[in-house]
Amino acid sequence: MKASLLNSDTQLNQASYYEASVQREPAGAPLAGAVQADAVVVGAGYAGLSAAIELAQRGMNVVVLEAERVGAGASGRNGGQVIVGYASGQHPFVEQLGRADARRAWDMSMESIRLLDGHIEQHHIECDRVHGYLHLADSPRKARALVADMQELRDDYGFDSQLYTGVEVRQHLESPRYCAAAFESVSGHLHPLKLALGLAAAARKLGVKIYEHSPVTALQRGAKLVASTQRGSVTASFGVLAGNCTLGEFGPQVAPELTPRIMPVGTYMIASAALDAALCERLIPSNAAACDNNFVLDYFRFSADHRMLFGGEVSYSTATPTNLKEVMRRRMVQVFPALADVAVDFVWGGFVDISMDRAPDFGRLGRNLYYLQGFSGHGVATTVLGGRLVAEAVSGQAERFDVFARLQHRNFPGGAMLRMPSLVLGTLYHRLKDLL
Repeated sequence: MKASLLNSDTQLNQASYYEASVQREPAGAPLAGAVQADAVVVGAGYAGLSAAIELAQRGMNVVVLEAERVGAGASGRNGGQVIVGYASGQHPFVEQLGRADARRAWDMSMESIRLLDGHIEQHHIECDRVHGYLHLADSPRKARALVADMQELRDDYGFDSQLYTGVEVRQHLESPRYCAAAFESVSGHLHPLKLALGLAAAARKLGVKIYEHSPVTALQRGAKLVASTQRGSVTASFGVLAGNCTLGEFGPQVAPELTPRIMPVGTYMIASAALDAALCERLIPSNAAACDNNFVLDYFRFSADHRMLFGGEVSYSTATPTNLKEVMRRRMVQVFPALADVAVDFVWGGFVDISMDRAPDFGRLGRNLYYLQGFSGHGVATTVLGGRLVAEAVSGQAERFDVFARLQHRNFPGGAMLRMPSLVLGTLYHRLKDLL
């Protein structure tokens, strides 16, 4: 499974629109020799880079170790959708922690949007940031669920959205598929790889050392942590594990107790040829990002250069769906028949980590090793929040971090051999439900 995941992940990023639309600096030399630091961060995605920035701003000497390139994982490949809230919704927080801490978790989610925008402004990150989001439903049953969800957010958390049904939907999204929509202006979208590269540049300006092509193969725990790579090591007082579902692929014993709590899920996207700006404005007048509320969902938006970026389809087996480009093109045309004759220029994908209940999984291993995982495809803003909460906890203010750390996360059933087949069967069940 491990070789399959890494090989598949590498192949999935060969034709990424995001990679084609940025100019990367040449990679620096991998870590070599023994290095001392106050904190070592494993993973140069949003969570790791945000933690590094926050720790450096608190005066710490920080080293980041990245197995590939900055943003090479989910942070550089995702749908670019910046969404308030959590993939799990609020229910795990309410059920496990009570309404007061559920409210704190919601308020921190709102803070995560402000924190992300603060980084973009403070560090002058050019990442095509746009506000505006459409939550969509494609059946009467899903419309009732959407209305109920938005009403709950309004009643319990004071979060307002504008609801549209029937013919009203077509004024905000030129698609025959959807019968209900909710628009809110807190969420939105951006270019995810530009954000990752911008966060890395900001971290380096603060003195953070980032070593690419330096996978952590072993981690010695204790009063001092020692993170080892093939050619070097970092000794530090604190550590942050932010390697997503590939953390154990390079070093199976780095944090073996975390692996059963998350699953790698393949997600996929296409980018159309550049479109006429007037067509884009007709299809999504607000230029919002959009996502439906199906279990196997579709999500889409326009890029700054007027391409339709369309995501959907998932794989719980690590195997890439066959004929992926055509499958994704058909899904896009079902939503937007006006794009039937438009060429698809890019198709790519990657793996995200999901937890059993889709809630973020933050916590500690011992007294000085922190981890951030389980973003469940909903992490563009939550990852940045996680970085701040880790830095607060390292600085002795762990109260907010512990709101998340108190959440109990179950292992996926079936063990290493059976959990993927179980999820494949479960997904088939939910696909059938989506058709009802």
